[in-house]
Amino acid sequence: MKTIAICMVILSAPALAAAQAHPEVHNPLLRKYHLGDPISYHMQATNDAWQYGIDANGVVKKDPGGAFFEEFRWSDMRSHDKAEALSGASLDFKQQLSLDPNRNPTMPNLSQVDAKIIGPVTDLMTFYVDLWLAIKTGQLTHEGDHFYFKQGSPNSWADGTYVVFGQDSIDFDMTLKTLNQTDHTAVLLVRHVPPEKPQIQLPAVWMQAPVGNTANNWAQVTKLPGGKFNAAIGKETFDVEIKLSLVDGKILSGTLDNPIQAIQRECEDQALATCGEPKPLTIGRKIEISLVH
Repeated sequence: MKTIAICMVILSAPALAAAQAHPEVHNPLLRKYHLGDPISYHMQATNDAWQYGIDANGVVKKDPGGAFFEEFRWSDMRSHDKAEALSGASLDFKQQLSLDPNRNPTMPNLSQVDAKIIGPVTDLMTFYVDLWLAIKTGQLTHEGDHFYFKQGSPNSWADGTYVVFGQDSIDFDMTLKTLNQTDHTAVLLVRHVPPEKPQIQLPAVWMQAPVGNTANNWAQVTKLPGGKFNAAIGKETFDVEIKLSLVDGKILSGTLDNPIQAIQRECEDQALATCGEPKPLTIGRKIEISLVH
């Protein structure tokens, strides 16, 4: 199983309050939903030497408060171009994502799904949350507009089974690269960068020493056979580029480039008190999504 590196954000209440846009400002990025519309994406990814593809098939729904969302199911996973079986729980798993500014992002329950689809689930969520935040702030209305959003508070992807601890802390550096009225598309670039003071809750003192040229903003602890643990700490950045339709606001395609510079240690206990020597860890992930329909 490859080391999991996950990029996603659940915004805190103070951050959401700061993200409120002025309602009178025209927002070209708004999603125009129609109840019952189908929507599907194909994801192609490289996680170091592991290559995989998977499909997310959804439909537009509306919650009791009147906010729209898309409910996806995952299927047809292929690992190195060979079919990869998913458990019944993973096939039945329903992921709700939304670009409606009236519906805040929430973390799905990952405790029952296969570890191999945690990455796809949270990566698709990253694309949605990044665009949702650009819509919510309303700061990007003209080509070249730029906005820096301080988030900082930690995001967790621990599933309690394989990943016993997983957190990162990032800020958003957003730019509306293009706003093309000829082909009715826009391109949004969101750079996820380490905050000046990351807020991840490090489970061990030895994790405090910076690995890169900034304070550590990424940490993960996974279970190993025999009751041992693999603990990793370091610096994470990632660039997300999203192409969307100005007609209906759908994400047409997206790329996510996610390098992590870290060290890892094999530990005898979950408290990470008795560990081996640190070894360098470099994770390179590239994710691509494309709209199928």
